[in-house]
Amino acid sequence: MFDELKPHLAELRKRLSVSLVTILVMFLICFSFWQPILSWMIAPLKAVLPEGSNVIFTGVQEPFFTAMKVAFFAGFILSLPVIFWQFWLFVAPGLYDNEKKLVIPFVFAATMMFAIGASFCYYVVVPLAFAFLIGFGSALFTALPSIGEYVGFFTKFLVGFGLSFEMPVVIFFFAKLGLVDDKGLKEFFRYAIVIIFVVAGILTPPDILSQFLMAAPLLILYGISILVAKIVNPYIPPENDDTEEEPEPKSEE
Repeated sequence: MFDELKPHLAELRKRLSVSLVTILVMFLICFSFWQPILSWMIAPLKAVLPEGSNVIFTGVQEPFFTAMKVAFFAGFILSLPVIFWQFWLFVAPGLYDNEKKLVIPFVFAATMMFAIGASFCYYVVVPLAFAFLIGFGSALFTALPSIGEYVGFFTKFLVGFGLSFEMPVVIFFFAKLGLVDDKGLKEFFRYAIVIIFVVAGILTPPDILSQFLMAAPLLILYGISILVAKIVNPYIPPENDDTEEEPEPKSEE
């Protein structure tokens, strides 16, 4: 059995190597521009900080490791098209020839949906969430957020939204393989609501506003995913045989 897995493991190692090398190259490039990237990242926070507050660092090593985090985050984002491409090449041997031609639409759609999710987070969710969180305690306390903690929180927030918006792309892929259909997704909807709100609670700050701002788009995307599955792999009810067999006449004794 191990011999059968060897080609797949070798292919997986190859695809992971290409992805990691791409991330490393992008990381080195972004490390040269980490300050403008960081300025873009902290802009929503500075916009809601009250007068007299500022972003600080509390450890000697914090600025350096923050620069590393910023460069890695930016390098990962810029590497996403290559990562999606390598993922498709890994699963392509198990697809039909006509399905293998979907590599460019898949990479484009996956990258675009991640960008939409991240943009929605940055321009809508982050300003509202930070305005609520900072304003909640500003009357009693002076806000002095640590840059290291903020960058970790921001990257988790943005990546979480970006990956969550991949739902229609993932459902398209599963429907194309025949693993899901629209009927199954409709029946799973009540459980999906619970899962979505749990995921939103994990990936967002502990406030109702942020959780709702993440859960609401995901519920809409789930509805879009049902339509995608209906187009790609619609549920076909089994044919019912309405013809009743006539009972055999009893033999006369």
